[in-house]
Amino acid sequence: MENIAIELRRAWRDSAALTATSVLMLAALVASCAGIFLDPRVITGVLAWLKPAKFAISTAIFSGTIAWLYRYITIWPGFMRAVGWVLAAVLVLEVAIIDVQAARGTTSHFNAATPLDGALFAVMGAAIGFLWLGSVAVLIALFRQKFENPAWGWLLRLGMLTTVLGSAGGGLMLRMTPEQSAEMHATHTVHAVGGHTVGAPDGGPGIPGVGWSTQHGDLRVPHFFGLHGLQIIPLLGWLALRRRRDQAVGKQIGVAFAIAGSYLVLVAILTVQALRGQSVIEPDGTTLAVLALWLGATAVAIFLTWGIAAPNRARAAAR
Repeated sequence: MENIAIELRRAWRDSAALTATSVLMLAALVASCAGIFLDPRVITGVLAWLKPAKFAISTAIFSGTIAWLYRYITIWPGFMRAVGWVLAAVLVLEVAIIDVQAARGTTSHFNAATPLDGALFAVMGAAIGFLWLGSVAVLIALFRQKFENPAWGWLLRLGMLTTVLGSAGGGLMLRMTPEQSAEMHATHTVHAVGGHTVGAPDGGPGIPGVGWSTQHGDLRVPHFFGLHGLQIIPLLGWLALRRRRDQAVGKQIGVAFAIAGSYLVLVAILTVQALRGQSVIEPDGTTLAVLALWLGATAVAIFLTWGIAAPNRARAAAR
């Protein structure tokens, strides 16, 4: 508990706005989990408060991670403090709208059924735009920042780059479906604009807990893995390099790029799979072949970046 308190105080010192947002989202998560058990209503095939719970935990992780990143960024202190406040404000606004719509018993994303629904979704869209620009600002700062450990610096940069790209990939969900386009042409009105599912309306059978479609493509899959590249890539890099600190700096940087490159390719494969209307749990032969190529290329990259160093260390020990 003492270590947690120390980390919280440090995060608060680095970015009070983002740290407070992370704590607030954890409280929102508790409230949403209570709603899952107390509110039996269903929205697009899942319990009404499941989506608010997912967004609360995702936002808590994201804002907490960015606050943690701030300890490595020493340039542009005033500007970065302002970026933290912007990120915190738009994150709280987005989750608040999701909660309001859940309480109303309707969807938050893609909803244009009423003027109020359309206005709330438009506000969310603007907030997401500011969130993306703020994330780009953090990415630029990381690229301008110097690190004592160059490999760790590249893991953070490439992880943030993956998150920025994964966030931008969410724009694919805003494309109108053929059914929505037909409705627009026929009635000059539309009740929804875009959707998660490719090849069917949102709300069909989904994987328990996350709701990803089990029968059709779902753009939430690559969006999820892209957004959380900021956490996954540095974690994988830390696990890979923690016992290779005696490795040459260039080799360590190579490991960082190999991990990030492999992860980005995986996100791309998941994106193409979703756009083809294919469920993540039912890959066809083409997807399996591409995944096999990806695994092979990853194995080669691991051998080139890790395997070459081992003989060098052995020869050094022998001398």
